[in-house]
Amino acid sequence: MLYIGIDLGTSALKLLLMDEKGKIRKIVSKEYPLYFPHPGWSEQNPEDWMRAVTDGVKELTGGINKNEIAGIGAGGQMHGLVVLDENDEVIRPAILWNDGRTQKQTDELNNVTGRKLLSEYTGNIAFAGFTAPKLLWMRENEPELFARIKKVMLPKDYINYKLSGTFCTDYSDASGMLLLDVKNRCWSRQMLSICGISEKQMPRLYESYEAVGHLTPEMAEKLGLPEKVIIAAGAGDNAAAAVGTGTVGEGTCNISLGTSGTIFIPSMRFRTDNGNALHAFAHADGSFHLMGCMLSAASCNKWWMEDILRTSDFAKEQAAVTDDKLGTLQTYFLPYLMGERAPHNDPAARGCFIGLRMDTSREDMTQAVLEGIAFGM
Repeated sequence: MLYIGIDLGTSALKLLLMDEKGKIRKIVSKEYPLYFPHPGWSEQNPEDWMRAVTDGVKELTGGINKNEIAGIGAGGQMHGLVVLDENDEVIRPAILWNDGRTQKQTDELNNVTGRKLLSEYTGNIAFAGFTAPKLLWMRENEPELFARIKKVMLPKDYINYKLSGTFCTDYSDASGMLLLDVKNRCWSRQMLSICGISEKQMPRLYESYEAVGHLTPEMAEKLGLPEKVIIAAGAGDNAAAAVGTGTVGEGTCNISLGTSGTIFIPSMRFRTDNGNALHAFAHADGSFHLMGCMLSAASCNKWWMEDILRTSDFAKEQAAVTDDKLGTLQTYFLPYLMGERAPHNDPAARGCFIGLRMDTSREDMTQAVLEGIAFGM
């Protein structure tokens, strides 16, 4: 039997075909646009994701016996707000995890509702990237669109909904909405009330490994796959990656670098961080985890190389950063290109170079960017 894995990233959709022994047969990647309509905003069109899924699955499964495909599981970027109307049409572009427009709403949640109550309701305080502040922003700034909302979902759940017709999410991904009572694994009625939505507008909750349905006849025909293909609930990107790296159970830790950077600490029992710098989320294996996220990690390196130095030869530019130079610079880089989440909960934070001198070189600044990311982690 064969299985399809989908990773809905910020810049591209990655798909892999794997057999029942875990051997990867093929990998495909499909890019799509990322929009910044205003400073600090970050949006994508969910329809672009589905075009990437459709094209990617067809390319991935070309030349194989489609009847061998038994299941599809999706994971990906967390926290994004996707809203559908009564006709299942997307109401507005998805507001992504790295969008910083909700400073006002985040401050109101933390200072008016209060961190203590938020932690009681959800196990977490408000961060600008979370979904609940986005709903509050939409209610205040786009009331006519807000009134049309019939379904609230996360990015990878939009894919699952289109594939299976099941309105669903999993606990690991839902943990990052600030709408889930993480400890008790149910929607928080208090938070839903604060955000002006009802439980009927929220998806059904599943464990990541549970099946939510099968391919709809329409999607089966479009993808050229049999209707018997099972759709799994899937997981948020970090929880899925943690399972893949064996970061489960007590005494393990995972550090990952992508667009963002995260530190992931699993736990068999529900725990919170007294300083509120770490998130208390559900894990994809049915347990829990603590996680800290810096919003701009490897994306800082990509920005420096491609947008500033105008090069794609990363290795050549970094060749001068030798072991003997590590920690010796007097030039520093603060990696806050999209605000920051942990440990500094500040969407307005901005990146900068510190300590520039007349003899500061291109190589020094390249090293400072890399060290800034490392120090941030």
